[in-house]
Amino acid sequence: MDAAMEIFALTKKFPLEERFSLTDQIRRSSRSVPSQISEAWRKRRYIAAFRSKLNDAEGEAAETQTWIEVARRCGYWTDSIASQLDARYDIILAQLVKMHENAENWCTGVRNQTNR
Repeated sequence: MDAAMEIFALTKKFPLEERFSLTDQIRRSSRSVPSQISEAWRKRRYIAAFRSKLNDAEGEAAETQTWIEVARRCGYWTDSIASQLDARYDIILAQLVKMHENAENWCTGVRNQTNR
C-alpha cells in the first residue's frame, strides 16, 4: 500500500497530457497490487484461489515496474527515484513469490485439500 501511495504522490507532478495515459496506467497497476493481495488473503481457504490472486498481484507489480521505467525514460522521474521505486517492487515481487511457494503456510484448512 505504501508503494502505491508513493506512486500516487509522485505522479501528481506528471504533465497534464499524461493524465489519461501513463498516470492512469501506473496508478492502476500500483493500486492493484495491494488489492490483489487483499483478495488472496480472503481466499486463503482455497490454496489454488490464494495462489491465483498472488499471481495476479505479481503481474501487476511487474507491470508497475515497466511504467516506472517508462516514467524514467520520459524524464518525469530521476534515475534515483525510479531505482528506488523499482527496488521496492523487487522486494514486493520476492515476497509474493515466497508466499506463492509456501502457500500452505498461509492458507487455512489446507490439510483437507488436494493440490490441483
